[in-house]
Amino acid sequence: MEQGLGFSHFLDQIDSVGISVLVLLLSLSVASWYLIITKSIANLIATRRAEAFLRHFWNVDSLQVVSNELKSVPPNNAFAELAKLAIDAAADAKIHSSHKLAAAGGTSEFLTRTLRNGIDQEANRIENGLTLIASAGSAAPYIGLFGTVWGIYHALIQIGLSGQGTLDKVAGPVGEALIMTALGLAVAIPAVLAYNAFVRRNRIWLARLEAFAHDLFTLVTVGDENHQGSTPAPEAMQSYSAGTGNIAEKVQ
Repeated sequence: MEQGLGFSHFLDQIDSVGISVLVLLLSLSVASWYLIITKSIANLIATRRAEAFLRHFWNVDSLQVVSNELKSVPPNNAFAELAKLAIDAAADAKIHSSHKLAAAGGTSEFLTRTLRNGIDQEANRIENGLTLIASAGSAAPYIGLFGTVWGIYHALIQIGLSGQGTLDKVAGPVGEALIMTALGLAVAIPAVLAYNAFVRRNRIWLARLEAFAHDLFTLVTVGDENHQGSTPAPEAMQSYSAGTGNIAEKVQ
């Protein structure tokens, strides 16, 4: 009887519906674990590159040095990309302020829109895959429960046909059906934990990126105003703060 209660016996007894449930759970597990591993590695690499860039950024003499370096070496992290966007936007606004619709409204408005779009693009990028992980975490238990109900249904039919409802006849089929619940939980628990961890990391990441965007706005506008012989207007800072909002709140 012990041999008859093994997982191989369970696979031999399930029908096409049970196989479909197993395949679906296996697919969700493989997809979620692939995303968990790849996103964890990508986040680790991105964090290290960002830390290295920020250390270098705050040690250079001017934004012109950063601009020259970014022209020779393509940005490899979100902070470097945002810095390149800000520097290019400031230069572009000075050249095309009266001929380009996107630059209408002055350098401050154009820079605000550019930084906001850059943060939005980064938010969209880091959200890739989270929908599937969240779906696996929320749907897998119910998929496993459906497999359990289906297995118990067939087990009860077999018991009714045999006319024997003793414990040794019930324990095997019911135990095999409950394997579906265990498989569903095995898929869901890692996905839920990973999703919560990724959401928290993304929220912190975007908050740091928004703070850096605010610093970039200040540096670019101060440099531009100093070049013109004045100080940056407080209205420009208020315009940036109102234009960007709290981007980190978008990732929940």
